[in-house]
Amino acid sequence: MSDLAMRQAYLRALGIEAWRMRTTRVEPESHVPSPPTPANQPGDWDSLCGQVASCQRCGLHAGRTQTVFGVGARDAHWMIVGEAPGAEEDRRGEPFVGRAGKQLDEMLRAIGLSRETVFIANVLKCHPPGNRDPKPEEVAQCRPYLERQIGLIRPRLILAVGRVAAQNLLGTDAPLGRLRGRVHSFGERSTPLIVTYHPAYLLRAPAEKRKAWDDLKFACATLQSTQAATER
Repeated sequence: MSDLAMRQAYLRALGIEAWRMRTTRVEPESHVPSPPTPANQPGDWDSLCGQVASCQRCGLHAGRTQTVFGVGARDAHWMIVGEAPGAEEDRRGEPFVGRAGKQLDEMLRAIGLSRETVFIANVLKCHPPGNRDPKPEEVAQCRPYLERQIGLIRPRLILAVGRVAAQNLLGTDAPLGRLRGRVHSFGERSTPLIVTYHPAYLLRAPAEKRKAWDDLKFACATLQSTQAATER
């Protein structure tokens, strides 16, 4: 099966009519960051893994099975950020598993990516009981870990999936609908950040999958635009 046929199959699995990706010029709201370099700092990475694994900064450590550090390529161009591990993620130590994980995998495949070529993490590294939303104090204690991950990976684009991730990364209480369709920036390097729906929400509201596909196309166009700008 050709790459195009495979991508069309993935889009059909998402319930979306397949069409060709169009190159769209996107004007970022902030200056374009310089090209990233690979995070060739294994000592820093291993140290961060150890800090997360032994963290007791908030009360969530008492009820966890293990921390969920994140998975993927350390030099990924794309970084996917969700809200917090669920019960299954807590058991397996990996973000986005189960049905939501499969949905995310399909979304990535639709734009030619995979779990192995991106880096996937969460705002929180521990599972909140009852799958409740993260508390502000929990996010505050965990944020340095996520910021350090972003600093080491130096992604060219961050995709925030879901309201909780988007609001916490951007420091806003604006609804997700107002955050979609715009190029935000994150951190000192002004890394482009795009907001879309959480895969678990798309499973509950499949009619929104077309909007999610629009977000993914927009993210691809944003990355193409920033890459073109750095080559001028």
